[in-house]
Amino acid sequence: MASYEDFLKVEIRAGRVVRAETFPEARKPALKLWIDFGPLGVRTSSAQITRRYRPEALVGRQVLAVTNFSPRRVAGFESQVLVLGAVPEGLEEGDVVLAALDAEVPPGTRIL
Repeated sequence: MASYEDFLKVEIRAGRVVRAETFPEARKPALKLWIDFGPLGVRTSSAQITRRYRPEALVGRQVLAVTNFSPRRVAGFESQVLVLGAVPEGLEEGDVVLAALDAEVPPGTRIL
């Protein structure tokens, strides 16, 4: 079991997508995202969310992401944050529903 202290080590923050592109170089279908986290600046993410989301529809949208994992290189692109979503059972592999807030918050707001 994880403790509450373990949970607090993971920084989940709200951000706003400011740019999104297809990512044809990725091994699995993905999008490149640039996300504004306010005081933390703009961070990048490779997100496997192509079944439900198109790049142009994501710009301006708030998303939730883990902001304190080590960056990973994905097909030459630095993915600095992990965008969060739900993967419902019984749907196609890679079908992700983005986690969302029910009201707008400032970019960079920590989720607890």
